[in-house]
Amino acid sequence: MNESLKYRIALTLIPNIGDILAKRLVAYCGGVEAVFKEKKAALEKIPGIGTVYAKAVLGQDVFSRAEEEIRFIEKNSITPVFYLDPAYPKRLTHCEDSPVLLYLKGDVDLNAEKIISIVGTREASDYGRALCEKLVADLAPFNPVIVSGLAYGIDVYAHKAAMDNGLQTIGVFAHGLDKVYPGVHKAVAERMVKQGGLLSDFTSNTNPDRENFPRRNRIVAGIADATIVVESKKDGGSLITADIANSYNRDVFAFPGRVGDVASEGCNAIIKQNKAALIQSAEDVIYIMGWEQAKKKNAQVQRQLFVDLKPEEEVLVNVLKEKDTVNVDEICHLAKMPMSKVSSLLLTLEFSGIVRSLPGKMYRLN
Repeated sequence: MNESLKYRIALTLIPNIGDILAKRLVAYCGGVEAVFKEKKAALEKIPGIGTVYAKAVLGQDVFSRAEEEIRFIEKNSITPVFYLDPAYPKRLTHCEDSPVLLYLKGDVDLNAEKIISIVGTREASDYGRALCEKLVADLAPFNPVIVSGLAYGIDVYAHKAAMDNGLQTIGVFAHGLDKVYPGVHKAVAERMVKQGGLLSDFTSNTNPDRENFPRRNRIVAGIADATIVVESKKDGGSLITADIANSYNRDVFAFPGRVGDVASEGCNAIIKQNKAALIQSAEDVIYIMGWEQAKKKNAQVQRQLFVDLKPEEEVLVNVLKEKDTVNVDEICHLAKMPMSKVSSLLLTLEFSGIVRSLPGKMYRLN
C-alpha cells in the first residue's frame, strides 16, 4: 500500500476540511503525514482550525476509505495528482481554492502550453453547435487542449470537435471516475481517455449531486488560460464558470446572440456587464491571446533575445522561455531575485517589447 498516497487521500476526506484549510494544515505541520501526527493543542492554534476541526483531523477514521480508494485507482489506471506534485496544473496553483488532489484517467499534459475551456448551455441550438465546432476547428492550428464538463450540449460538442480536429481534450467531472454522467456520453468518455483525459477531484462512489457542479466548474475555469461561453441561458451553469474565471483573473470570452434569443441571454448579459469580451470568431480569441503574434515573432525573438540584455535580464528571459506564461511570484522563485528587482527588470523588458504583461500578474515572452 502506498503510504504517502494514503495520507494524501485521507487529507481530502477529513470532514469539513476544504482545500484551503487542508493546504494550511500541510504548511503549518510541515507535511501531509505530519498533519495526522500533530498534537491536538498544536492543531488548535493553526488559523481557521480550532477545537472542532482539530478533533476531526485526529479522528483518523478516514484511512480505511483512503485505502479503498487506492485499490480503485490502481485497478482502473487512474493517476492521482497532488497539489505539490510537478505534474499538478500550474495554472491551478494560482487559485486559492484549487483542489488538493486530482484524479486523472488518461494521458494528457495538465500544463500544456495552451489550454482553453469551452462551456455553454445543455440545450444548444443548431447555430450554437455549428459555432462551437467551427471555433474548435479554427483554433486547432495552435494546438490548444480543450477543456469542458462532458455535459449535454456545448460541452460534449466541444469535446467531440477537439478529437475530430486531432486535439487533446479534458472532461472535468462533478463526481468520481467510477461513472460517466450523463451515461449516454460513455462512448465519448472512452474515446477521450485515448485522446486526452477525464479529471475529477472527487473520490469514487461520489454521485453527480447538484452542489458538486460549482466545485467542478472551478477546475474548468482555473486550469485554462481562458474560458469561452458559446451559448448560455440567463441562469445557465456556464455563467458560474465564467464568474469563477473572472475571479481568477482569467480571460473570458462570449459569443453574442440575437436579442430575445433565450439560448444567448446569458452571453449577452455577461458581455453587457463587461464580464466577458465579445468575440465573433476564433480569430478574435487568437488575436486577444496573442497567439498569432507569438507564432510570428518566435523565431525572431529566439535569434535576438540576448543581443543587448544585461545578465539579470537574461536570467528572467531564460525563466520565461521555459513556459508559456509565468506568475511573478514563480519568476522570483526561479530567478532567485527579490520582488522589487524582478518588477523593475520586467518593466524594462516590457518597454523593450520582449515581455508581455497579462492579467493576474502573469508574464510571457512576446
